[in-house]
Amino acid sequence: MVRLPYVTALTTLFSYGLLFAFGQLRDFVRRILDAGKSSNLKGYAPICLGLEDFYTRRLYLRIQDCFGRPIASAPDAWFDVVERYSNDSNKTLHCTTKTSKCLNLGSYNYLGFAAADEYCTPRVIESLKKYSASTCSVRVDGGNTKLHIELEELVARFVGKPAAIVFGMGYVTNSAIIPALVGKGSLIISDSLNHNSIVNGARGSGATVRVFQHNNPAHLEEVLREQIAGGQPRTHRPWKKIIVIVEGIYSMEGELCKLPEIIAVCKKYKVYTYLDEAHSIGAVGKTGRGVCELLGVDPTDVDIMMGTFTKSFGSCGGYIAASKEIIDHLKHICPAHIYATSMSPPAVQQVISAIKVILGEDGSNRGAKKLAQIRENSNFFRSELQKMGFEVLGDNDSPVMPIMLYNPAKIPAFSRECLRQHVAVVTVAFPATPLLLARARICISASHSREDLIKGLEVISKVGDLVGIKYFPVEHEKTTSVEKTKKLQ
Repeated sequence: MVRLPYVTALTTLFSYGLLFAFGQLRDFVRRILDAGKSSNLKGYAPICLGLEDFYTRRLYLRIQDCFGRPIASAPDAWFDVVERYSNDSNKTLHCTTKTSKCLNLGSYNYLGFAAADEYCTPRVIESLKKYSASTCSVRVDGGNTKLHIELEELVARFVGKPAAIVFGMGYVTNSAIIPALVGKGSLIISDSLNHNSIVNGARGSGATVRVFQHNNPAHLEEVLREQIAGGQPRTHRPWKKIIVIVEGIYSMEGELCKLPEIIAVCKKYKVYTYLDEAHSIGAVGKTGRGVCELLGVDPTDVDIMMGTFTKSFGSCGGYIAASKEIIDHLKHICPAHIYATSMSPPAVQQVISAIKVILGEDGSNRGAKKLAQIRENSNFFRSELQKMGFEVLGDNDSPVMPIMLYNPAKIPAFSRECLRQHVAVVTVAFPATPLLLARARICISASHSREDLIKGLEVISKVGDLVGIKYFPVEHEKTTSVEKTKKLQ
């Protein structure tokens, strides 16, 4: 958990206060100047109104060039970022014909499959010729190909579950599946930092939702005991079912879930577990099978395993792996399966080919090398950042490493200066994170060479000094790998 220093908290609050005060003053002056002008709404209520609209106009638009940057190549270790300009103080951005080749530290291309691959790419092209880009149908009608069936069987085998079902979008996998599993009279106990897809799925289910402190099994047990003893609101009847939802790697924190302890609590109170492995499947574990393999948890102890194909497999979509009874139930009632267009066949083939490479079924050991590389790269980069004095969140082996920025002025300063020095990073602020906890999220890939990582570290260190985000003292007694490389040169 982030322990925000008082001085940093005060200066950050003061910065946001200034932005809010001047924004309100400008809105007040604008209302006076526009008082005599007629409204173009013609009696309709404004769609965009309130604090969300104020935040967008007065805070987000000032720095929107730091977000949504278009790229003009595959998201490999290096990619081409399209240069943009604005003539109206960032209210609108225009693309130019120029691109800038940048080190990619933002895409979650963990195993490097998003770029051309000697095994995957030819098979994807062949599937495109055979099946076309889309099935133009839902799975229950004419959109169920042999590739979809093969992928579901392969995913189930890979994660160690009896059956699986795949969907065309990772976000929908959570937001549509959770309402299909629980409803009114049921209880969802969710980690306080779970992804928005889980939050929206829980809200849409109609079930009662309770939250436990992030990654805190002791508090989870406390919440469980209280809810089991109290029962449903007003009637105090026993809950129809209780499900605990956690993530394998938390995408904004880079932390590994304390899965063994959470499983022990769930077993003790006979409640179901739902594990979101969007950022962990394929990226961690000796053979890429996620946090269960990494932390020594038997997959049979996890009732429902969710994951996406967008991170480690270089494709799109998501899956649910569980018992055959649960999967059959989802195939009959889940709207994302019944009404949504099935996953694109070339995207399905990409996942099949990537998993086969990971398993070594392509006839090579490239999968094992990729897994070793992502682990080595992640731990090296995290260690070097910490030695430099950055506040880095997360655990070892996690390819996600947030660098804390805090102050709103440091968000665009860090992002723009890194881009100017040809390093592309992702900055994250409210509402994706709490207001005071803005950060830059670094994602490491197996496709990064040691030279790439050292280049990124050099730039981030320089920008960190310039912007002032090295909140911890530099470990002078330890010579970093970056410094050693400079000496050798």
